Amino acid sequence: MDTRGLLSDLRAGRVPASDDLRAFALGLGTGEVSDAQAGAFAMGVCLGALGQEGRVALTLAMRDSGDCLSWDLNGPVLDKHSTGGLGDCTSLIIAPALVACGAYVPMISGRGLGHTGGTLDKLEAIPDLRTDLSEARLRRQVAEVGCAIVGATGRIAPADKRLYAVRDVTSTVDSLDLITASILSKKLAAGLGALVLDVKWGTGAFMTSPEAARDLAQSLVSTANAAGCPTTALISDMNQPLASAMGNALEIAEAMAVLTGAARGPLFDLSCALGAEVLVSGGLAQTVAQGITQMQTVITSGAAAEVFERMIAAQGGPRRFASEWAALLPEATVIQEVYTPEAGVVTAMDGKALGAAVVALGGGRLVETDQVDPSVGISDMVRLGQRLDRGAPIARIHARTEAEADRAAQVVLAAVQIGEAVDAAPLVVERITA
Repeated sequence: MDTRGLLSDLRAGRVPASDDLRAFALGLGTGEVSDAQAGAFAMGVCLGALGQEGRVALTLAMRDSGDCLSWDLNGPVLDKHSTGGLGDCTSLIIAPALVACGAYVPMISGRGLGHTGGTLDKLEAIPDLRTDLSEARLRRQVAEVGCAIVGATGRIAPADKRLYAVRDVTSTVDSLDLITASILSKKLAAGLGALVLDVKWGTGAFMTSPEAARDLAQSLVSTANAAGCPTTALISDMNQPLASAMGNALEIAEAMAVLTGAARGPLFDLSCALGAEVLVSGGLAQTVAQGITQMQTVITSGAAAEVFERMIAAQGGPRRFASEWAALLPEATVIQEVYTPEAGVVTAMDGKALGAAVVALGGGRLVETDQVDPSVGISDMVRLGQRLDRGAPIARIHARTEAEADRAAQVVLAAVQIGEAVDAAPLVVERITA
């Protein structure tokens, strides 16, 4: 492998050949490529875009740097990925709902880092549940239950794990090419037949404008389709939490309220919209409208909740979780209301501040080694456009101590703006297709 030649191409503004990118990705996974070379590569890509052909080549090279799953099942293998937001627990609803519609879902998920939560952390709020399944156990569970939500093993896209760590310390995290290759290399390694992407924009998202979210969505969709995986994306609003709660056990409760028919709202609506997209891509629905109806039916009938309960039990959790979840989830020691000091309409929220408050309570992590408290967080958040009287509750803090609750309450008060009126933004801003 001529790594120096590849780096010279990047420095000169030339896109490296596909074979060179494949050899480089393999070297990242095996350790043959040094940290210095990986950092130079990341900076070279960041300063000079790879273009569509180079982006696809890099994504496939990183996918092929480790194990790639393949499936022999009697239905399509589907999945969903979100770019991250607050109160976003749609994966917990979509995975079992898709199974109830006839799909198989081997969902490889991640942990929270920074102000947004991670699906694995949320699931692990359920007593005794495990997300570190072996490949053999993953295959068996998907075949028997229909879905599994697990962490990636070290053998899935190892080039991405190595390159991501280098990007974090070389200020190259925000490269569109590298973001695209990082997300898709892991998803494509799962052997998917179709994928739907939820690309967030807003104060609680990594993309703070619709334009930036559109650029990322178009890059992801075009690359995934060129790599042979039928993919669409929805750009969705993250200027307020999707569910009314943020925090691991609290978001499990929000998902269970939807799955058991006790709640509707934005979480239900977006879950159905995303599921419908991938049902069409996977051949299980003729139109998006039909797919939405199918998702609504399996959720409101309880079929999706039954699949979720089987998945929880298969991964070591309680066997009657769908009926006993309220008594099984951990609860915080201190629960404190936050009241608005003025009357008016909720006009804006600082999403990153709210997410940071949950992390400070112990509900997230700033570095991978931080320990997470599954019981803490913020619930009962007001919605944009909601009219409040003075002294009305705007949120509820779940904390370990009164001092931590007090600090979080001050953050919430500063993050929620009260004014005269606000124009309601649509939940789904745009649909991106190939």
